[in-house]
Amino acid sequence: MKKLPINENGLNASQLVFGCMGLGGGWDSSPIELEHVKQAHEAVEAALESGINMFDHADIYTLGKAERVFGQVLKEKPDLRENIIIQSKCGIRFGDEASGLPGRYDFSKSYILDSVDGILSRLGIDYLDILLLHRPDPLMEPEEVGEAFHQLKASGKVRSFGVSNMSAGQIRLLQKHTDEKIIVNQLEMSLNKIGWLETGVHVNQDAARQNTFPDGTLEFMQMEGIQVQSWGSLAKGLYTGKNIENESESVKQTAAMVQKLAEEKQTTPEAIVLAWLMRHPAAIQPVIGTVNPARIIACGDAVNISLSREEWYSLYVSSRGVRLP
Repeated sequence: MKKLPINENGLNASQLVFGCMGLGGGWDSSPIELEHVKQAHEAVEAALESGINMFDHADIYTLGKAERVFGQVLKEKPDLRENIIIQSKCGIRFGDEASGLPGRYDFSKSYILDSVDGILSRLGIDYLDILLLHRPDPLMEPEEVGEAFHQLKASGKVRSFGVSNMSAGQIRLLQKHTDEKIIVNQLEMSLNKIGWLETGVHVNQDAARQNTFPDGTLEFMQMEGIQVQSWGSLAKGLYTGKNIENESESVKQTAAMVQKLAEEKQTTPEAIVLAWLMRHPAAIQPVIGTVNPARIIACGDAVNISLSREEWYSLYVSSRGVRLP
């Protein structure tokens, strides 16, 4: 297995990351119930059993309840905090019908600082291992962000910094205005979302016009030693057991291929789908979003699975639905 760039930055992170978006109940103001705390305990235990020591949050997940319920797990397991890596994200603000404000992004210094205080309070911890900026803010003043990062690092509230859903150009601009190295970029990548591959394959092809994945971003992160994290890694179960009766023939064919490979390698479909991502030279670190303990454990074997070049390309070509140009 490839060495992860994140490990070069002093973080002994696992190959997989547990995504906490599904914890805490619904995306509403309903209270956290005992069943939600139980669910969080079971999911965390399954992740740890699978060798996962890194946990991904965001201040918006289930309107803050995901962090609060995770904080309850940490409170009930006080030895856990120092044995795991916690990252969270900020920058997305929901709309407010009463005031007429739209959903928006906010990378202002004051909002970043306030967001981190809220994250730490909900989690019940003193520091974040990594803070990610969630989605690019068109009104970002990079100098302000740099000041926020400096203040957060100096206060001990955040140890490292990263971004999510950003292009190479956006990261370059931000990096120019902060002494803190950007160590992570989290992007939607899966066997179903393959724009990150198509960008390179479609160089000098008409099909490139249809692809919105920013050219050069993957290569930039490889050159700069920025950890590529993939969200949506399991493609919402499209190839691992979801009902695909109404899906395209390419999806059905790919799901069958995933199942066949799983049987041949005596592993799970989840492990095959994740191993496909991890086979790429960018040393992708998949974030898994399921809270089902059995499915979390099913993902864990991905770190033991090696796909040949031929197996990798067979899945890729099947997913894209047409032969390579």
